[in-house]
Amino acid sequence: DNYANFNGRARRKEYWMFVLFNAIISFGVGFVGGLLDFALLSTIYSLVVFIPSIAVAIRRVHDSGKSGWFILIPIYNFILMLIDSDPKENIYGPCPK
Repeated sequence: DNYANFNGRARRKEYWMFVLFNAIISFGVGFVGGLLDFALLSTIYSLVVFIPSIAVAIRRVHDSGKSGWFILIPIYNFILMLIDSDPKENIYGPCPK
């Protein structure tokens, strides 16, 4: 549904659940790749989730009312991932709560 959707807003829960599941799956893929002596498996997985990772990060920044370009500013980006949603509708859509 939101695989490569850069429009709209994403709640903190959506973003951090994506990060959590991605970390767990990455660990599993890396483990299996190590067992099979196939290190390329991790690289393939990273390429598969690259666009969705950027999309959910941009939607998360949109939720605070900021432009998606703010994901390029490391410390500020992390702060935006932690703050609560803009409770009102903004230019990126209605509040997802």
